[in-house]
Amino acid sequence: MSATPTENLLRPHAEVLYAEELAALAAVDDRPKPTNWQLSPWAVVTYLLGGKLDNGFEIEPKYIGQRRLMEIAVATLATDRALLLLGVPGTAKSWVSEHLVAAISGHSNLLVQGTAGTSEDAIRYSWNYARLIAEGPSLGALVPSPLFKGMQEGSLVRLEELTRIPSDVQDTLITMLSEKVLPIPELATEVQAARGFNVIATANDRDKGVNELSSALRRRFNTVVLPLPTDLSEEVRIVQTRVAKQGKALQLPVEAPAVEQINRLVTIFRELRSGVTENGKTKLKSPSGTLSTGEAISVMNSGLALAAYFGDGSLRAHDLAAGLTGAVVKDPVQDRTVWLEYLETVVKERDGWKDLYRACREVVE
Repeated sequence: MSATPTENLLRPHAEVLYAEELAALAAVDDRPKPTNWQLSPWAVVTYLLGGKLDNGFEIEPKYIGQRRLMEIAVATLATDRALLLLGVPGTAKSWVSEHLVAAISGHSNLLVQGTAGTSEDAIRYSWNYARLIAEGPSLGALVPSPLFKGMQEGSLVRLEELTRIPSDVQDTLITMLSEKVLPIPELATEVQAARGFNVIATANDRDKGVNELSSALRRRFNTVVLPLPTDLSEEVRIVQTRVAKQGKALQLPVEAPAVEQINRLVTIFRELRSGVTENGKTKLKSPSGTLSTGEAISVMNSGLALAAYFGDGSLRAHDLAAGLTGAVVKDPVQDRTVWLEYLETVVKERDGWKDLYRACREVVE
């Protein structure tokens, strides 16, 4: 089967999508690099945060936030400690993880997706049972996990949603992270990690029924908490940037949304999750959802799709209303009451927001 052309991919890997930027950074990067790193720590942070190189080449920001957090994350990966990116859903943990791996190892395809059904095999290795029966235990019959491959290659490995993995399976990581060794008792041998190997795990602290990390495992990670954006303008910029990028990928035949529309959406999210209006004058009840920046991006993309295919190509209040209401009202009883109260006491009274008030009332009723 031939490879799918990049232009037909809904979402190419970061190292493919930003290959030109990575190559431009590599060309000017004369700073020290840890073994098996494609770029120096300075260049990795520049790739994440963006900036202009000495030759005038512009690097697009991938993460908008505190520089120091990215410096800590990159410095951690140059040590013997693994990195845990922690935060509420929608704070770009997976996004940052993928770009870190793309910039450091040059590929981001060594990934373990954590779920309640993740087994030790997904962390260590499994077996090709046809060959196992025919040949007995052998390296040829062994099926390496992404972590196994990362140790052999000296590459970074991503581990998504670490706290969704059962606790006894989580602890499989302890020896790999502390001793940098993966024992294979069936073959009386082991895999020793090559220089450059490390793990970037992500976890959120809002899920119900998560599996807390043991103290032994937690000590193997340096934790970096990715916060929600600190102010309105920063969050608007993030949403605007990501929506523009995703709109191109989705090939939506629609005008770019006005900053005013993004500003209104982000203001609503910020007020409801903080429990107070932006001016601090009115206290509010908060709904059960997280109302993260990632959700704001999804609501905006949903509105753009409605405007493109069922409207005139310009994003209007009624295009936003359905996605906005769905993001707020997760609990049909409690959240609906919170949303209606917010519409009546805040949205209805704001100058220039009457169209959004009417559109949202139509949806919720």
